[in-house]
Amino acid sequence: MTGDIQQPRTRRLSTWTTRRWLRVGVAASMVVLTLLGVTGAWVMGRTQSISNNLTDVRSPSLSTAFRLETALVNQETGIRGYGLTGIKEFLAPYRQGLEDQNAHTQSLRELLRGDTARLNDLKAVQDAVARWQEAVAEPVATAPSGSLPSLAPGLLANGKGAFDEVRSALENQQEALRADRAQARADLQSTVTLRNWVFGTIALLIVVLAALVFEGLRRGINRPLEQMGADARTIASGDFDHPITPTGPADLRRLSSEIDFMRRRLVRELAFTEEARLRLDAQAADLQRSNAELEQFAYVASHDLQEPLRKVSSFTQLLQRRYGSQLDERADQYIDFAVDGANRMQTLISDLLNFSRVGRVHNAHQSIDLDKTLKQTMSALSVAIEETGATITHDPLPTLVADPSQMLMLWQNLIGNAVKFRRPGETPTIHITAAPEGGLWRFTVTDNGIGIPAEYAEKIFVIFQRLHTKDTYSGSGIGLAMCKKIVEFHGGTITIDPDHTNGTRMTFTLAPEPPQLPSPSATPEATRAEADPAR
Repeated sequence: MTGDIQQPRTRRLSTWTTRRWLRVGVAASMVVLTLLGVTGAWVMGRTQSISNNLTDVRSPSLSTAFRLETALVNQETGIRGYGLTGIKEFLAPYRQGLEDQNAHTQSLRELLRGDTARLNDLKAVQDAVARWQEAVAEPVATAPSGSLPSLAPGLLANGKGAFDEVRSALENQQEALRADRAQARADLQSTVTLRNWVFGTIALLIVVLAALVFEGLRRGINRPLEQMGADARTIASGDFDHPITPTGPADLRRLSSEIDFMRRRLVRELAFTEEARLRLDAQAADLQRSNAELEQFAYVASHDLQEPLRKVSSFTQLLQRRYGSQLDERADQYIDFAVDGANRMQTLISDLLNFSRVGRVHNAHQSIDLDKTLKQTMSALSVAIEETGATITHDPLPTLVADPSQMLMLWQNLIGNAVKFRRPGETPTIHITAAPEGGLWRFTVTDNGIGIPAEYAEKIFVIFQRLHTKDTYSGSGIGLAMCKKIVEFHGGTITIDPDHTNGTRMTFTLAPEPPQLPSPSATPEATRAEADPAR
């Protein structure tokens, strides 16, 4: 029947925390150790008490009883000798025996203080001695030597029985003292045995208690922490779905649950991040494909545009030479406009091609000496330099890892601009510096030209942005934009110095080595188009 089926009982986890377990364990240990300490102290005190009683009371009492017996025997010997001989010297042992008797009796009273039975035995001895002394010793000791022959024999004969009573009392006393000392020794031996057992038990309980504490710590703290560490290592190795099993006291289980909650949260975040990464990878692939198509289109379009422009320019010039005498002045002017526009369009397309190639086609990084590159630049600009009489000086320039053709274009644009934008009536003066700065090289190109207003510091680096009309200064407006692209491709920045007012000071930085060497992304069609500029 289903009603008889017993449901399995789930194990109820303890709600005690590690702190509570430790408090209870320490309290229980302190109680046990306190009880053991009290028991050990009692046993030690008991042993010391019995030992002191044996060494300070029982043994000295027996020894003093023996000395008391010796003093009494000396008295009896002196009295007997005087009574038989009448010689006064025999009374010396008697009198010394009296002094010793008093001293030993007083010692025994002090030693046996509080012991009624032994004090009674001492009193019995004293009574027997008093009777013997009263009946025999004093009469003999005080009698003149002349009267002793008639007096002493009878007293001495009666004195033997009286002194036998003394001897009997002494024997009873000594026997009782021996029994007391034997009992004290037996008690001491049994107490020492008990002490050894107690301290052995204390040592054993301490070992057991230490083992229990160690095992409790191992099961309650070490094992849960080891389990948690093993789960954490499994998760760190890449198995993020591995759960952390809560074990141990309540606080450790709570910690495990919180870590497992964090793990689940990280799993969700990682899943979201992975999904976002996949979307970004897909978008990056789409952008790369789109950029490649745009680059291919730009190169093909640019080269294809150059062909009709060359035809327009060539046939317009041919028209001017063949029919120039038949056309009026306005027609010649129109022909000049057409040729000039075609030539400027070709120049613009060529500059656009050079701008787009920076960082994509020109990527032959190698160690180059910028001093030699500057000399090549000055040789390429020699005509403009000679015509203007420009003076160009420079500090020693470093050797960098860079693209030679791009460095050449950079110097040509900067120095070419410094020569072109000169002040009317003044000879261009250009100075170039180089100095290390924060792991980079900082360069400056300073001229005494017309200068650039500070409000145009950013505008001049935008492609096709011009500050002057083409009639005033020739150019396409691409040069400084190309310089910025080259500098940034080589890990630096470029700007103008707004604090320099007497002309223009261009400041830019270059890394000793490029941060990365990007691979060309040109398509095969674009590469073939660049290799064939006559298309």
